[in-house]
Amino acid sequence: MKYGFFEDAKREYVITNPKTPVKWTNYVGTLAFGGIVDHTGGSLICKGDPALNRIVKYMPQLPSSEFKGEGMYIRIKQPDGYKIFSPFFVPTLDHYDKYECHVGLGYQRIVSEFYGIRTDVTIFVPPGENVVVRDIKVTNLGDELVELDVVPVVEFTHFDALKQYTNADWVPQTMTVDAEKNADGTVLLRQYAFMKKQYENNFFTSNVPVDSFETDRKVFLGDNEYGTWANPLELQEDHLSNIEARRGDTIAALLHKLGEVAPGETKRIVTQLGQDEPAKVTETSKKFRSLEAVDAAFAELGAFWDEYLSKNWIETPDAAFNSMVNIHNPRQCHTTMNWSRYLSLYQLGLGARGIGFRDSSQDVMGVLAGAPDEAKALMRRLISVQLPNGSAMHQFFPLTMEANEGDSREEGDKQWYGDDHLWIVQAVSAYVKETGDYAFLDEEITFYSKELPLAEREKGTVLEHLRRALEFTRTHTGKQGLPLLGFADWNDTVNLHGDAESVMIASLYGRALLEMIDLMEFLGDKTSARAYRANHAHMKKVVNEVAWDGEWYARYFEEDGTPIGSKENSEGQIYTNAQSWTVFSGFADEDRALQALESVNSKLNTPCGIKLSWPGYDGFDPAKGGVTTYPPGAKENGGIFLHSNPWVMIAETMVGNGDRAFQYYNQINPAAQNDTIERFECEPYCYPQNILGDEHPQFGLARNSWLSGTSSWTYQAAVKHILGLMPCHQGLEVNPCIPAEWDGFKATRKFRGTTYNIEVKNPDHVSKGVVSVTIDGEAIEGNVLPVFTDGKAHSTEVVMGVMVEEEQSQESQKMVLAEG
Repeated sequence: MKYGFFEDAKREYVITNPKTPVKWTNYVGTLAFGGIVDHTGGSLICKGDPALNRIVKYMPQLPSSEFKGEGMYIRIKQPDGYKIFSPFFVPTLDHYDKYECHVGLGYQRIVSEFYGIRTDVTIFVPPGENVVVRDIKVTNLGDELVELDVVPVVEFTHFDALKQYTNADWVPQTMTVDAEKNADGTVLLRQYAFMKKQYENNFFTSNVPVDSFETDRKVFLGDNEYGTWANPLELQEDHLSNIEARRGDTIAALLHKLGEVAPGETKRIVTQLGQDEPAKVTETSKKFRSLEAVDAAFAELGAFWDEYLSKNWIETPDAAFNSMVNIHNPRQCHTTMNWSRYLSLYQLGLGARGIGFRDSSQDVMGVLAGAPDEAKALMRRLISVQLPNGSAMHQFFPLTMEANEGDSREEGDKQWYGDDHLWIVQAVSAYVKETGDYAFLDEEITFYSKELPLAEREKGTVLEHLRRALEFTRTHTGKQGLPLLGFADWNDTVNLHGDAESVMIASLYGRALLEMIDLMEFLGDKTSARAYRANHAHMKKVVNEVAWDGEWYARYFEEDGTPIGSKENSEGQIYTNAQSWTVFSGFADEDRALQALESVNSKLNTPCGIKLSWPGYDGFDPAKGGVTTYPPGAKENGGIFLHSNPWVMIAETMVGNGDRAFQYYNQINPAAQNDTIERFECEPYCYPQNILGDEHPQFGLARNSWLSGTSSWTYQAAVKHILGLMPCHQGLEVNPCIPAEWDGFKATRKFRGTTYNIEVKNPDHVSKGVVSVTIDGEAIEGNVLPVFTDGKAHSTEVVMGVMVEEEQSQESQKMVLAEG
């Protein structure tokens, strides 16, 4: 059964059945102001920090049929009272004649038809503003006059989101709503917790006169709240109470009486939900009362996405690939860059979890072409929570920039993650390759300290931060000679005690060293390049001497030298990341690279994606930690953890296996799940975090959508490695590794001020190999497109084919020093 379809011409996914298997969501605005809107109009809106400045109450654990955060009712006047329904289907659950939720780029548009009334609502945050606009159009589709009322409703939450659920004494005593009635008949409702009254006020208003309002949930639902959201008893009254709530559960409901609406006539209302300083609220609330201002803001939002998506545009023989790479994947990358792992229906933005150092260092790599300035600003913040010793705090809070070490540790455990600091090396390297902004390397940024105020903290250039990151790993190794695990590496759930060691951290270190060797060579610092090359050779030797297990690489070593991810283990014999990253780092020579990747295919691959490990652990083991809290086949315990899949795709392109890389891409492409969504269940327009593996009875079930590192890495795997459009220090390298059956593809790539219109031809139907490149009809040496300064578009033809023996030898060498 299908629940919707892709409308690529409009850059939308259109949901046609509101009874989706789970809640399907979209994001509006940014972390500065914005949040989630689900497919039935519910919303979770915050400003700056979802934990400390939340505006509406959305409880994801409630059934999908329940009111959540924000909604709307329509009343049809009848002789014996009112017919009441929600045009968003939830919570009244009326029969609909038409339902379409258009999941757009930064907006949600819900079009529905109930009882002869069409409602068309567009929900978005105007760029740079602290307000959610709901542009509501109501049309009478019938043949007779209809008397209609429109009642938009918001349920507020306490700004401290966790306290809303944990302190049922203090919170309700502090919640307050004031009403301002304007001469033109409009009403402005201000909501605040008492202690925030003089600092920030939430507000809800509309652009047309209001008959009456309600701010007390108990009164709105009626009968001491034995009335329900599906049938609020107050809506059977002619007017709402006009109560200004002084405690309790606060809402904002505005009753708009549209009067008689003629057949074919449309009435339009615009509501605003926002936040500002008390003295500015009145003025801010007037910004989008004008329909012209609303239309202009929506056009501005569209223009942003036009520009963002124009940096990479491709045409290949695969429609699902095109849809994801051109629209939905780069959009998800932008969303994930903004929210990190902070706010979704799965990561609830409560309590201690903030923006992750490791997470966001990877996320920025997916937006460098479309949003380089935003990425640079986020990298500055990430670098500022790196410690003077080169390691990094695990996460920070965007409002205060207070950072912490992450999950709690037992006494004697390492107080750092062994991998966090290494990801920023790749991010900065990718940024300067994309932009040519090498001045960023000389910018001074403070190191983090809990004890010292900002003005007294040590500073270092961005390049110095990168050097210290590498040095921390070089000097923190264990008995095997591999980097220490710390509390954990990328796989947070494997928490080994003492001086345990990680093969993935070794490989991540190796990849970072390759990036620094490349950068130092480009900058002319041959001394540093030589030192980093020696460090790379040393770690490569260690990894191959201690971690090669015969057919694949081990993943960890416990403090006593016991391997994990080895044929010696009865559970967790093989881990995906130890195979992909040893290739990505240049540590695996050709024979071992091919063997390790073959082991991934034979032991870990499934039709729904590659499992993180196998076999699953079948029982809790405190010595290994969180991984054993999941049943076999779930999440990190043998589940299909999608974040690790694009790393295998990249590794396969490095050994020239385009068919297998593309197979792996298609296995996890959510757009390819659209026709069989019952098993997958999550949104087909964005990547989830995980899919249950084949050791689990619900194999194929996806969860934890939107905020996943899968987004950035799958986009990089598709664009940089499969299509082979790879920024490098010298220019734009074109080196595809595609399915052999493709005749080629076309791409438009904007890079450092130059537009390249690229046509790749594959007459010999090879997976990899470039035999000629011409630009504007003239042949060039090699396959790196130069950077032009003329501001013109340049036509580029790339012909793939079988390389001669000398070229093949050079290509094999690139496995070690390939661009990442």
